[in-house]
Amino acid sequence: MTTTKDRRPAVEGWYTTADGDVRLLGTRCSSCGTPYFPRNELACRNPGCTGPKDGSELEPYALSARGRIWSYADSRYKPPPPYVSPDPFVPYTVAAVELETERMVVLGQVVPGHTVDDLEVGMEVELAEGVLYEDDEAEYTVWMWRPVTASGASE
Repeated sequence: MTTTKDRRPAVEGWYTTADGDVRLLGTRCSSCGTPYFPRNELACRNPGCTGPKDGSELEPYALSARGRIWSYADSRYKPPPPYVSPDPFVPYTVAAVELETERMVVLGQVVPGHTVDDLEVGMEVELAEGVLYEDDEAEYTVWMWRPVTASGASE
């Protein structure tokens, strides 16, 4: 008998999969528009901002779902705790992606099946949800980057 495991975010509140779209969850200053990821709850850190700087200027914000690869690398060693990885460890690819609208760089794993040989700086990617690890009860998920083809479709 096959049972389906619960899917749970590995880090609660950092991304959402609402309506099938994966979006990173951050904050944005309502005064100057500066975005933050992960969430900034203290105050806008933009020195040019004329807002109140007491945290009241920060509002929830869903960041762009697409961007372009700024840098990438493969990870061939098992990271130390608290990172949880499969046993045996499986190497993976990471990409630093400049978000389309916010012009900020966010690091994340690349979906399984893509290696550094498949990537290039400037390549368009989009957010996807992937399994970071699993236990007897659940699959723990994170955001990952997935290459977009020239036609705009995901690979």
